[in-house]
Amino acid sequence: MKSVLIAAGIGLIISILLTPLAIRTFRRHGLGQEIRDDGPETHLSKKGTPTMGGTVIVAATVLGYLAAHMFVTHHDGWGFSASGLLLLFLMVGMGTVGFLDDYLKIRRRRSLGLNKTAKLVGQLVVGLTFAILAIQFPSHGITPASTFVSYVRDLAPLALGSIAFVILAYLFIAGFSNAVNLTDGLDGLAAGCAAMVFSSYVIISFWEFSHDCARKPISGCYMVRDPLDVTLIAAAAMGACLGFLWWNTSPARIFMGDTGSLALGGLLSGLAIVTRTELLLIVLGGLFVAVTLSVVIQVAFFRATRRRVFRMAPLHHHFELAGWTENTVIVRFWLVTAMAVAFGVGLFYADWLKFAGL
Repeated sequence: MKSVLIAAGIGLIISILLTPLAIRTFRRHGLGQEIRDDGPETHLSKKGTPTMGGTVIVAATVLGYLAAHMFVTHHDGWGFSASGLLLLFLMVGMGTVGFLDDYLKIRRRRSLGLNKTAKLVGQLVVGLTFAILAIQFPSHGITPASTFVSYVRDLAPLALGSIAFVILAYLFIAGFSNAVNLTDGLDGLAAGCAAMVFSSYVIISFWEFSHDCARKPISGCYMVRDPLDVTLIAAAAMGACLGFLWWNTSPARIFMGDTGSLALGGLLSGLAIVTRTELLLIVLGGLFVAVTLSVVIQVAFFRATRRRVFRMAPLHHHFELAGWTENTVIVRFWLVTAMAVAFGVGLFYADWLKFAGL
């Protein structure tokens, strides 16, 4: 437990202290956000706010994870794991794709960066590499990921095979990274929601560690690889998001940009894959799913009927145009996420009670 607190604490401290430095540096170099012309008019005043703050979140997560190992590995007898390193690769890789997108937006002075093909290729390379490597490196017969669809555990009837798993894992990773990206439209919305979902994975992965079949082959135990190392990643990411949120709340002094949103979405999907909770993430990250669905519904309905379901998509802009203030939307969406996280963790615990025969 000490290592988990260190990871979260270092992630928080680095993020909260490094973000002001990033704000000054990005402002000095003119790395400001470009705003959509067709968005809510209240957002036009945000033009020029420093962006690419996701670099701080990624750095704080990595350093929080490394610090936890630096302070406790020698005493606890465990070190870096395949699962932990793969999760960091996924986060940094997706963050790099987002960084290139942000940089091009700033350089071209418009709200569009990488074209769809380039962005897709970047996500494809990172996602497929993670998925392929995640079914390697067995320990006690368990790899970081499994080739089954999972809910709270692997669903035995839904065996995919290696090729099908890699394809679906990529779609899952790309879907959630883009979902967080779509949600990152209001000050502090994505960072606050992501912090809550990461906190749920701190609980889930630590519970899996406490009931790991490799350590305690008891009824209800979990067949997962490196659950404690996964907990450190989730804790460091949670701390990093909370530290960044200090400066990102309305009125935001910095935005995470695609650098942060793609990195956070990629890490969330990776956590779900290695903890065998892929379908559960749809509940835990229910707000991200709802925001994405609002865009899909809006586009599909407009193409079919030339009419709109929402005043504007993504969903948070619909409520802004309906008369809600930005802060009202943010706080209510945070509350929705908190309820989704509580419900998801409850489902996880209920499953354990069933398998443990309690």
